Amino acid sequence: MKVHVDYDLCTSNAVCMGIVPEVFEVRDDGFLYVLNDSPDPALYERVREAVASCPNGAISIEE
Repeated sequence: MKVHVDYDLCTSNAVCMGIVPEVFEVRDDGFLYVLNDSPDPALYERVREAVASCPNGAISIEE
């Protein structure tokens, strides 16, 4: 799995970080960072949940 973020759509609302903080982080500068764009298979289900929960549709995955 490869995680992609469209930063033109992302508003750094931290919904994804709340679901899978091992992969996503919104820092004090207000921007979203992908901590691991090729997460461990144990995180796949939570990453999929983050993709589905993103209010702007900014996150996608390549499997």
